[in-house]
Amino acid sequence: VQRALVRLRRAAGGTENLMPHILAAVHAYATIGEVCDTLRDVFGVHKPTAVI
Repeated sequence: VQRALVRLRRAAGGTENLMPHILAAVHAYATIGEVCDTLRDVFGVHKPTAVI
């Protein structure tokens, strides 16, 4: 699981398609939370802008 998440983190830092890496992590029994935490570490948390 950890190797798959490391590969996902590396791919997210570049320009690769993330879907194959996400699927590989899930096939290795990574949880959705682990996948989301990995992506959140790379991209941060989305903060929508308030429009009035």
